[in-house]
Amino acid sequence: MIKKLFREMLVTQIVSAMTVMLCMLIDSIMIGRFLGVDSMSAYGFATPLLLVFAALGSMISAGVQVVCGKTIGSGDREGTDACYSAAMFLSVAISTVGIALVFALLNPLTRLLGAGAASPDNAVFGLTKDYIKGFILGAPAFLCAQVMVPFLQLSGKRTRLVIAVVAMTVSDIVFDLLNVFVFHGGTFGMGLASTLSYYIALAIGLLYFFGKDCMFRFRFRLMRLRVFKDLVAYGIPTVINQISTVLLVLLLNRLLEAAQGTVAVAAYSVISTLTNICYCFGTGIGSVAMMLASVFYTDRDRRSIHELVRLMTIYAILLDVAVMAIELLVAVPLVTLFLGDDAEAVRIAAFGLRLVVLSIVPSSLNSAFKNYYQGVNRIGFAEVISALQNFVFPALFAFVLSRFLGVTGIWLGYLCGETAALITFSVVVWKHRGRISLSADAYSMLEPGFGTSEENCLERSVQSEGDAIAVSEEAVMFCREHGLASRESMLIGLCIEEMTVNIVRHGFGADRKKHHIDVRLVLEGDVRVIRIRDDCVNFDPVHYLKLHESDDPTAHIGIRMVMKTAREANYLNSLGWNNLTLVF
Repeated sequence: MIKKLFREMLVTQIVSAMTVMLCMLIDSIMIGRFLGVDSMSAYGFATPLLLVFAALGSMISAGVQVVCGKTIGSGDREGTDACYSAAMFLSVAISTVGIALVFALLNPLTRLLGAGAASPDNAVFGLTKDYIKGFILGAPAFLCAQVMVPFLQLSGKRTRLVIAVVAMTVSDIVFDLLNVFVFHGGTFGMGLASTLSYYIALAIGLLYFFGKDCMFRFRFRLMRLRVFKDLVAYGIPTVINQISTVLLVLLLNRLLEAAQGTVAVAAYSVISTLTNICYCFGTGIGSVAMMLASVFYTDRDRRSIHELVRLMTIYAILLDVAVMAIELLVAVPLVTLFLGDDAEAVRIAAFGLRLVVLSIVPSSLNSAFKNYYQGVNRIGFAEVISALQNFVFPALFAFVLSRFLGVTGIWLGYLCGETAALITFSVVVWKHRGRISLSADAYSMLEPGFGTSEENCLERSVQSEGDAIAVSEEAVMFCREHGLASRESMLIGLCIEEMTVNIVRHGFGADRKKHHIDVRLVLEGDVRVIRIRDDCVNFDPVHYLKLHESDDPTAHIGIRMVMKTAREANYLNSLGWNNLTLVF
């Protein structure tokens, strides 16, 4: 079931990340083809500012993934609402302050970004300034849309998320075309087109959050300082990641301009846009890994964590090898989309793209593990990987190699930097392990004694009534082997059979999809816990029984028996799963 969930979440996360990048890609193509190389350079100079706002949105989004993953993993509904309330408030507050600061400091900020001083001979300054003005108006929608993504994933509303990002892409294309061919709004119009498309995506997402079936509730009374601190603390590695990327872009823009002028900067803008689309696969894998890792870590589910590490590693390698091969084959046609007939710019960009895409596989692995380590509370380790991967090593190699190889050395800085970061964090993992190992257990970096030992945990899958009965009987034997009394063992087995058979009969036939049930029984000390997960239609047996408690006592007798037998029963729907925990 984890593999199925991972694939479903991954597709949605990649589509979400890629659609944002596609909007930037569309802007780049329109700017390069219809507004000229100066406008393309202006877009390149403005990119670091866009990345700063992306960093802030990613920080909150990453904090949500970890904090909400923990509250959902522990069944803490109030904690989940507190996270939601704080995240949405923080997004609006940061974007409002950000807009005010950018407009107040627009001229010095444009100079700081590398666009030079305002003068009649420097068209790039005005073009950069115009793009910033158009884009910054969409900051609230941009940040809030980023923060909504993990909440829609956690609530299982992946279809709505895909609809929102597809609508954003289509509207961005339409608005860009209108700007170029109807309104002639220049770079300001291109920035404004992105702004309008973000607001459309936000509106589609908000329809769920204001709906009756929303699992999150905005509550001012829950917004305590501790929640804000947790969101920021768990999001810091992502901020370091984005800030490092901003610093790297600034540095490489300067190195490229010094080496080959603004044409190299324009080429780098094209390369960044195209490789960012490739990096969406690693970003998507990392986001899913972070969210699931935080849930499984809170649940102390060692087996699921190992499976997650294996899945994210396999998908990172396979997907990115395929993407890398495609980019290598079609490098020239791709950069020509942006740069048109400018032969020199096309030559520089195509050659650079082919070198930079070689870094995709190590980059994807670095991103996946960095995000995973955020999810399992190794925040410091994730912060170090972020800094090494996104600035320290690429900047160092680009600076040194450029002295010998010129622009070629700058492009090679990506491959050398990402590879060095991968080797460095692997050495730390091996040191922690005590030996060189490529196993999921080694790279999971879990503390000794983490989770329930295998001898005290029974985990089985159910896909039919026959499976349900078989697992029930196995659970009885498991309980007896652990010294439980015959009556208690029979009751635990009966509870498993009753709930799983009920799911098979009423959940599996609700649609034509294939469904799964995972049963986990933990016997450790005085603890007897059954956790049942399924991917069927939402059904809360705890709430259902409360609604029907005045009915005939012989009705729903199976659920009544289970709830009466268990000392505690908790239900939560998250990630598209029904999660029922019974404590005896």
